[in-house]
Amino acid sequence: MKLEFLFVPTSDLGASLSLYRDGLGFTEMWREGDATVALALPGSDTQLMLDAHDPEAPIGPLFVVDSVEAFHASRPETLGVIEAPGEIPGGFMATYRDPGGATIYVMDQAADSAEQ
Repeated sequence: MKLEFLFVPTSDLGASLSLYRDGLGFTEMWREGDATVALALPGSDTQLMLDAHDPEAPIGPLFVVDSVEAFHASRPETLGVIEAPGEIPGGFMATYRDPGGATIYVMDQAADSAEQ
């Protein structure tokens, strides 16, 4: 399990990009469509993922695992399921709530790995 992104929903992608990229100097790494942009955090391997698909989604860490299905099957009982594993471009993703109420996202790139 690796912390890959800090997932940050936004209702205004342009304004968020202006702040993080132009104002704070983060480096744009990639885009997916017109609603998702990843930015490199200075001094860190973790990226900030700005996403305008659901601006009401909670902010939270996004961990990458080898298999979301395997993680889901063996997750700790105290990790509550918000969204069961579902398909996303390149793999699968699930959303959980930790015992303190924080949201945790877990994804894999299983489909991308299978194509290589």
